[in-house]
Amino acid sequence: MSVRPALLQHYVQTCQNLGQPENPFIARVFQEADKNDKTWTEGITLKIAGNNHLAPVQRVTDDDLQVLASVLRNAALVTGLDLRYNVLTDAGAKDVATFLEENSTLRYLNLMFNDIGTSGAELIARALHRNETLVYLRMTGNRIGNKGGMFFASMLQINSTIEKLDLGDCDLGTQCLVAIATALTQNKSVKAINLNRPLLYSQQEETTVHVAVMLKSNSSLVELHLRKHEMKNFGVEQLCEALYENSSLKYLDLSCNKITCDGAKFLGQLLKWNQTLEILDLNANRIEDDGAIYLSEALALYNRTLQALSVVSNNISGKGLVALSDAMKTNVELSYIYIWGNKFDEASCTAFSELIQAGRLKPTRTDVEPYEVDGHVRLAELSHGLQKHYYWTPRCGEVTDKDANASLAIAAVSEHL
Repeated sequence: MSVRPALLQHYVQTCQNLGQPENPFIARVFQEADKNDKTWTEGITLKIAGNNHLAPVQRVTDDDLQVLASVLRNAALVTGLDLRYNVLTDAGAKDVATFLEENSTLRYLNLMFNDIGTSGAELIARALHRNETLVYLRMTGNRIGNKGGMFFASMLQINSTIEKLDLGDCDLGTQCLVAIATALTQNKSVKAINLNRPLLYSQQEETTVHVAVMLKSNSSLVELHLRKHEMKNFGVEQLCEALYENSSLKYLDLSCNKITCDGAKFLGQLLKWNQTLEILDLNANRIEDDGAIYLSEALALYNRTLQALSVVSNNISGKGLVALSDAMKTNVELSYIYIWGNKFDEASCTAFSELIQAGRLKPTRTDVEPYEVDGHVRLAELSHGLQKHYYWTPRCGEVTDKDANASLAIAAVSEHL
C-alpha cells in the first residue's frame, strides 16, 4: 500500500525552504485535500479561486505560486488547478509555464481573470508546445492582447491534446482571430473554443469570414463561442453557408451581436437542413417577431436535433413568442428555451404557462415561471440559462444542478465543465 503524500506538510516545508510566508488559504485547501479519500483514488482539482465566498481568502500572488508549483511538481494525483480571480502576473506565468513543461498529470488549468499579459501568454503557450496532458485551459479575462493571442494560435498548430481553450475577454484582435481560425483548419484535437469579446475595429467582418472558412473543413469542433463580435447579418450568412458543410458543431453561441430578423432567416433556413446543432444562443440580439417566426417554422416542421434555444432580450413581442411556443408543441426534441427580456403580452404568457403546466416544458429548462394576478397570467424571471455561472459562482458555493448552466448538461465536451 502506497503512503499518502501529505500536501500540507510539503507546503509548510517548501515555504520554509524558500523563505516565503504561508498563505493560509492555500494551506487550508491542502489540508482539506489531505483529508479527502477520493484525492488518493480518483485524483482531485484544487480549487484556490480568489472569489471564494465561503471562506476567508488571501489571494494567490506570484510568490505564492512559486511555492505552489514546487509542491505540485510531484503530486501526481492533482489533475486540476483552479486559480481564477487571483493576482497572478507575467512573473507568475513563468512558474506556470515551467510547471506545465515538467508536469504530466494536470488536465485542467483555470487562470481566469488574473493579470497575465502578453509575455505571460507567450510563456504559457510555448510550454504547451511540449505539454501532452493538459486538456482544458481557461485564460478568460487576462489581457493578453492580439500579440498574446498569436502565441496561442501558433500553439494550436503544434499541440494535439488541448480539447477546450477559453480566450474570451482577452482583448484579442483581428490578426490573431484570423490566425486561430487558420490553425483550427488543421487542428484535430480542439473540441471547444471561446473567442468572446475581441477588440475589432473593422466593419467588414473579416474574422467571421475566416471562422466560416474554418468550419467548412474542421470536423472536430463541437462548441464555438462568438459573443460580442459585432456580427451582423452578413456574418451570420457566412457562418450558415459554412455549416451546411459541417457535421460536428453542436453548440453555436452568437449572443450579444447585431443580428436582426434577416440573420434569423438564414439561421432558420440552416435549421431546416442541419442535423448536428443542439444548442443555439441568440441572447441579446434583435431578431424581433419576424426572426422568431423564421426560427419557429424551421423548428416546427423540419428540425429535430436542436435541444436548446435562447432568444433572451431580442425585442420579440407576443406574436413571435406564441410562434415559438407553438413550435414546441410539435417539436418534442426542443427541451430548453429561454425567453426573458422580451415583450410579453397575455397571449404569450398563457402559451408558455400552458406548456409548463402540461409538462411539455419543464420549469428547470426555461427562465420564466407563470403566476396569476386578478385572473391574468403573468411570467416571472427564473435564474436559469445556458451559461449563467460562466463568470461567477453563487455565494452558496458550486451549484450541483444544471438549471443555471444547461449547456453543460447538453453538450459537455471535456473534463471540468
